[in-house]
Amino acid sequence: MPVAYSPRTLILIGLGGAIVAGLAYVSFREEPVAVDLHTAQRGTLEVTINADGETKVRNLYEIASPITGMALRSPVEAGDPVVAGKTVVAIVEPVAPSLLDRRTRMQAEGTLQEAQAALSVAQADLTKALEDRVFAQTQFNRVEALVNRDVASLTQLEDATQRLAIAKATVEAAEARIDMALGTIDRAEASLMTPSQPEESPTGCCVEITAPADGVVLSVETISQRPVISGAPLLSVGDPSDLELVADLLSSDGVRLAPGALAYVDRWGGDGMLEARLDRIDPTARTKVSALGIEEQRVDAYFTLTTPVAERPGLGDGFAVFLRIVEWRAEDVLQIPVSALFRQGADWAVFVEQDGVAQLRPITIGRRSTQMAVVLDGLEVGERVIIHPSDSVLPGVAVVDRSVL
Repeated sequence: MPVAYSPRTLILIGLGGAIVAGLAYVSFREEPVAVDLHTAQRGTLEVTINADGETKVRNLYEIASPITGMALRSPVEAGDPVVAGKTVVAIVEPVAPSLLDRRTRMQAEGTLQEAQAALSVAQADLTKALEDRVFAQTQFNRVEALVNRDVASLTQLEDATQRLAIAKATVEAAEARIDMALGTIDRAEASLMTPSQPEESPTGCCVEITAPADGVVLSVETISQRPVISGAPLLSVGDPSDLELVADLLSSDGVRLAPGALAYVDRWGGDGMLEARLDRIDPTARTKVSALGIEEQRVDAYFTLTTPVAERPGLGDGFAVFLRIVEWRAEDVLQIPVSALFRQGADWAVFVEQDGVAQLRPITIGRRSTQMAVVLDGLEVGERVIIHPSDSVLPGVAVVDRSVL
């Protein structure tokens, strides 16, 4: 005979069955995969070439010693303002005579004695030549008077004229020998000079170098007094407000940039971002070994800072900066993160979230930056794509936005 259950018992049995069914559903159903979603939107996209750079004073003046001598203690320090043609930035004293060893001194003293003796001989020769010239002049005058009275012949006058000319030439030769002897004496005395007897300069004891342009002293080679040779660097001068940027680029990146390209300057140490424009790129590349040991062809690109000086305080010569150079820019383009893209054969694809389910969607992309890519076909504005899809994301798998968990 069938067992009759009370209504209460039937309710309890129904509740128990519902609980068992719920537990079975929870146990065997698939949990949705938590994902990060991004909504495809239209906007401006810039493709940039990133590079480390350095600031440089555009017109740098490097001052070197014009003579060999002793550079006195620098009258200026790095950071001092200078005025072109007025501010003395360096003082160089001509080189002092070196010490002589005994042999060299004896040779120099012998040369001096020889020169003094030659001077005495030349002076004696001059005295004799002067006497001969006086006698020759007297003989010429007497013969000339006799010829005028028709007492002497023209041959005698010609002889007297010749003797007078020879006497005058002898005087001039004697005077020249005296000058030669004096020069030899000066040279011998100069070779005997000691360091305590500095040579005299027509313009004073030292050579004073003034600033070649207005600006500030950027660097001083050495503050203290020191010996220098001709051409040795002393200091550099420039205007730190007139800066240019130099970036080291791959040659393959450099050919894609045109003069006037916009560049954003980051990591310069101040607040905000600076702007610059590309001036030129060196026509010749150089080979450089990267940190990974790979040979690369590198080229320098030069930029002019367009940001006013007041908005970049403290930025000086040789400062490190980071540049993002705009290679390509487009307005109002549909774009998604590059991290949402993956390859499907030879094409690109993404996972699109539709009603809580991941759907595979082939797409066509255009230009892309390091973060975003232009979508040419396959997506619409407002559709949400999965970024950084894991191996758990497959077509038809339930997904949930991680941000709402």
